[in-house]
Amino acid sequence: MGRPVLPGAQSTSCEWTTDLGIVSPTMLEADQERLAVDFWLEKDRGRRFAMWALMYILGNAPDLDVAFKDAADQNAARDFMDMLGRVTDA
Repeated sequence: MGRPVLPGAQSTSCEWTTDLGIVSPTMLEADQERLAVDFWLEKDRGRRFAMWALMYILGNAPDLDVAFKDAADQNAARDFMDMLGRVTDA
């Protein structure tokens, strides 16, 4: 079972779901925008990387050289991309 997902900032419901299929495109877009803003404000490297990874999975991650100034963080992101590619290609 996956982690719970709140169905969007525009939702009037406070119920959580693990089924992203019920999240409307409008809600998903609003949440992606909020995630992007939070990413740029985040100072903690681990949290920032986790946010980038989620944005990458959702298809709205910034380029590595823009997202991460540190070469180690860029390499970790490349490793994540490679690992995810191997899992999804299998």
